[in-house]
Amino acid sequence: MLFTISSNARPELYGVDVYYVATFLAAIACGAVMLAIYAAVTVKDPMAKRVKALNERREQLKAGITASTAKKRAKLVRNSDTTDKMRSWLSSMKVLQEDQIKLAQQRLAQAGIRRKELAVIIIFSRLVMPIILGGSVALWLYGLGGLADWTPFKKFAVFATATILGYKAADIYVNNLVAKRTDAIRKGLPDAIDLLVICAEAGLTVDTAFNRVAKELGRGYPELGDEFALTAIELGFLTERRMAFENLAYRVDLDAVKGVVTTMIQTEKYGTPLASALRVLSAEFRNDRMMRAEEKAARLPAIMTIPLILFILPTLFIVILGPAACSISDAF
Repeated sequence: MLFTISSNARPELYGVDVYYVATFLAAIACGAVMLAIYAAVTVKDPMAKRVKALNERREQLKAGITASTAKKRAKLVRNSDTTDKMRSWLSSMKVLQEDQIKLAQQRLAQAGIRRKELAVIIIFSRLVMPIILGGSVALWLYGLGGLADWTPFKKFAVFATATILGYKAADIYVNNLVAKRTDAIRKGLPDAIDLLVICAEAGLTVDTAFNRVAKELGRGYPELGDEFALTAIELGFLTERRMAFENLAYRVDLDAVKGVVTTMIQTEKYGTPLASALRVLSAEFRNDRMMRAEEKAARLPAIMTIPLILFILPTLFIVILGPAACSISDAF
């Protein structure tokens, strides 16, 4: 029997005390309820942290304008003792290249991380993490006898995988952040261009229009609102407005944003109508978004085939043929 009553009158299921199982499930349910309440109570504004970073950028630009000497401007760059030590150590080993630092800084900017000094930490992790992770796995495999029943080739494959993973861990993390942020910006870009068209037709200046769009889309698309707000700040403080648009293309890894930046630079240079050019871009972006949606819808039947075969059809067969099988079994 599956369900039994022991001598001390405590019910058991498959040899396990039912009271223990019920207590464990009740604890899980209470924890889930408390987690849901905490998540509902501690809801934060998605733009709060970004507004703080934008205010810091505004203060930096103000200080850069008022600073008259290069020494004063050098104080505006945030330095860290830890990153300075890493930089000096990497420079002494002749492994720190300027192009690597620039590429890492651009990827951090595309991921929404404004601290450029973290690029040194990424390069430092490429050198240290393979030694730490690969050395730990090698010690466990060859020193402590881990996976003793595995062949030497399999052990070496585990060691090589751990070493490569340690080298690529920081890049994988940053690339994941960049992909998520780029996808979020791509979704909100057509709506942002439509609002820019409305602002341009209403007679607003470019920096005011960017600021207005950032406020309107800040809650729905916080990443896009962050970039537009930062562009509006740079348009008001940088000596050349072209630099603000180029910085926007630098921070966003998206061809559509580069097209918007090119259009804005051309309108600033040649005085072409901004609203008409942005309206054409908006139509292109909306068509592109519709094509992406249709592509996903076309892939859906092929994607649903495996779950249908593995989960839905067996359950359907059990429900349909189960009663008939029970009746046949009872008849025999």
